[in-house]
Amino acid sequence: MNRPEREATARRLMEREPPPVPPELYDDVMRRGARMLRRRRIVRRLMWLVLCAATVAFVVWALTARPWVEPPSQTTPPYTGW
Repeated sequence: MNRPEREATARRLMEREPPPVPPELYDDVMRRGARMLRRRRIVRRLMWLVLCAATVAFVVWALTARPWVEPPSQTTPPYTGW
């Protein structure tokens, strides 16, 4: 089958009237779609919550540990008893 024949066949298939859809199928599809959207919304909110919690935990750790401060030198003992 060459390209013009394939295009003509595809056009005929797209121009045909679709078969009727059973009414109970529509209800099932709407219920499943709503459930899927609800799950996606919940997962998205949980991911934002985890991201915010991780950010807060990092900020609290950084403020308490202060990793940007150089630790004191431990090579010489302190001078005492002068």
